[in-house]
Amino acid sequence: MFFKSQEGKSKILSLYNQKLKELQVNYTEELIETKFGKTNVIIVGDTKLPPLMLIHGTGGCAPQILDSFPNLASKYCVYAIDVLAQPNKSAENRLGMKSLDYGNWLTEIIIKLRLKEVTLVGFSFGGLISLKALEFNQTPIKKVFLIAPVYIVNGNPIKNVFKMFIPLKKFIKTNNQEYIKKVMNILFSDYDDFALAFMSTTFQNCNMDFSSLPTISKQTAKNIKTPITIVAAENDIMFPGRKMIKRAKQIFPSLEEVVLLKGSKHVPSSKDFMKIEHIIMDEIK
Repeated sequence: MFFKSQEGKSKILSLYNQKLKELQVNYTEELIETKFGKTNVIIVGDTKLPPLMLIHGTGGCAPQILDSFPNLASKYCVYAIDVLAQPNKSAENRLGMKSLDYGNWLTEIIIKLRLKEVTLVGFSFGGLISLKALEFNQTPIKKVFLIAPVYIVNGNPIKNVFKMFIPLKKFIKTNNQEYIKKVMNILFSDYDDFALAFMSTTFQNCNMDFSSLPTISKQTAKNIKTPITIVAAENDIMFPGRKMIKRAKQIFPSLEEVVLLKGSKHVPSSKDFMKIEHIIMDEIK
């Protein structure tokens, strides 16, 4: 199971609902039955506008990624997806990262919502999910924005172990805030009290997946025809920005644009998220 206890799940959902309330937006929530498990979707904006799917990263939830992109709903109908087996309202089933299951799952959601010409915006692990959707079935997808995505390159494993995983394991064992703050300082360009509370509660109360992350093969990338924009973070220790851009240019024939966020860590600052939001909104003339 993903949640270690019912009590832990309640704590997380309480924070989830707090963030959703703080957004102060009109939204509808839909629980979609898929063959991989029930999936919660938060819908913001006029359904007559072009559809855009927001897919959060590991240890995240739909309200958090909506918070990072507050203005997208002025030009798109935004569907923020609660990824399976993450601290949110979707089912606890973890899918295989090496298989096409995540792509199959996302495609099923697009079909069930009756959407066409969808713009995908995937942050971190949401980037892997977006690319898996392109591998599985590109037809309903118009364009993809990948922000510091998993699945293109990986950082130095030894550096990651010492700077992130050891402090993280110590935090899980001791619940000492100093350790989670070390991790947050490596991952986040800036963070607020909510992000700290949500991360702390997640790592204390959830069974997180620490298995190694795959990278897309050159052959698979070659088959993708959908336009891709990649936003890479210069100081991302997990998925280094310059290394990512270099490989992306070599393997993706449909790569339209690359953006390097100077000085940014894995999770961009609110200022950088605003910059990314402008890039996405500029697509709609």
